[in-house]
Amino acid sequence: MSSYLFTRRHPEYAASEQVWRRSAQAYSGGADYIGQALIRHVSEIDIEFAERRKRAYYFNYPRAIARRITQYVLAAEPLRQGGTPELMEDFSRTGLRVNEVMRQLSTLLNVYGRAWLLVETPCFSGPVDLDRARRERLRPYCRALSPLDVVDWAYGNDGKLLWVLISEEYTDNSDPFLPPVKSRRRRLIERHFWRLYEQGADEVQEIASGVNPVGEVPVAEITEPDGFGLESGHWFEDVVRISEAILNNESEAQMNVVKQMFGMLVVSDAFVRGGRKLGQGGGSEGNFAATVARSAAIVESVEEKGISRFISPSGVENAAIRQENACLKRELYDVVGLAVQSASRDAQTAEAKSWDFHNVRQFLSARADLLEQAEKAAWSFMQKFDPGVKIPEVVYNRKFAVRDLASAIGGLLQLRELDTGPEFRKALHRSALDMLDAIGTVSHADRTRILDEIEKTA
Repeated sequence: MSSYLFTRRHPEYAASEQVWRRSAQAYSGGADYIGQALIRHVSEIDIEFAERRKRAYYFNYPRAIARRITQYVLAAEPLRQGGTPELMEDFSRTGLRVNEVMRQLSTLLNVYGRAWLLVETPCFSGPVDLDRARRERLRPYCRALSPLDVVDWAYGNDGKLLWVLISEEYTDNSDPFLPPVKSRRRRLIERHFWRLYEQGADEVQEIASGVNPVGEVPVAEITEPDGFGLESGHWFEDVVRISEAILNNESEAQMNVVKQMFGMLVVSDAFVRGGRKLGQGGGSEGNFAATVARSAAIVESVEEKGISRFISPSGVENAAIRQENACLKRELYDVVGLAVQSASRDAQTAEAKSWDFHNVRQFLSARADLLEQAEKAAWSFMQKFDPGVKIPEVVYNRKFAVRDLASAIGGLLQLRELDTGPEFRKALHRSALDMLDAIGTVSHADRTRILDEIEKTA
């Protein structure tokens, strides 16, 4: 069988693969990523760069941003009424609840700008009754896939997927007395059939196949409409580049600290030309060696100072580097759309603050809308696999309390001084309760009791 399935790539996949992998590495962090992201100076010798690479540390802003967006969007649990409880508690068939799968999807969307939701059922043969279905957990489940997993796809004239090709890395570790065996697989899902291929040492084999009862490809593509939808790159690529600039700046600042502690030797030119030996007790075990580098000696002529000494960089350079990094971090969060204030709150007008809060709310609301559509599509596929699945009424939170709490509370206190009726005062108290919930989450039970108090006392 042809091995073409293991080499083909969608044109968009081929164009974006390198950026996606770089984004994934930046999100993961670690020593391997630092080794790739550090930039070596033209004049930097091997031992200097090796030391700088070993000492380097990484502030993982890409991961912080990707996870923070997910945490903001899903801070309030979506409402799901009427769904099958078993599926909501184990949406992935691996123990992940619906919220956890959707968190994965949200973070993948933040990192790549594109993600996929796959719905499928485990392979089985023979008749299935209710007892067997429960015992063997024969039911639909959902997985979130990164764009690196879905290597190729095609859409039909009806706007729906004709087929998708999914890359899988399989490890057979079932026998504790044998070493694990890894293999590469490709899963081809069409509207009415699915096939699983495995690449062996010599050939590609079809190892499984079956009928797709759904009648359509049970995969949902989720794409940021203002990213790939406009045939442009994803904003996370810029996040990675700014983060790498901070990494390299911080690495330089760290090495400056090292140089301040240990200094650099400066010797006279006469010392070098005199052929002085550098051995213990004045012996001749080795000749003096001069290398032009930050970690070696600097040679001066006699006409200059001619005095052997140690020098080190001043702390001014470090202050400038750290100030630059602080500016880069502010710009980073502003570009992403997570900044809700300028460097100086006092300098902001009320109109500017209002627009900042509005931008963040709109950003989070748009993301919630994408996740809600994706989850509804997944539930629909599940019911087509199993008509017994109950589709819940899914509603994602779109009210995000991003506001200047100090100003808002001050405004409520001023409104309280107005001579108004009881209904107006009750409305003020309910607004204050909403702000209290924004500062620290108020449980449903406490909220109910407080609302009862407001109705009785206001």
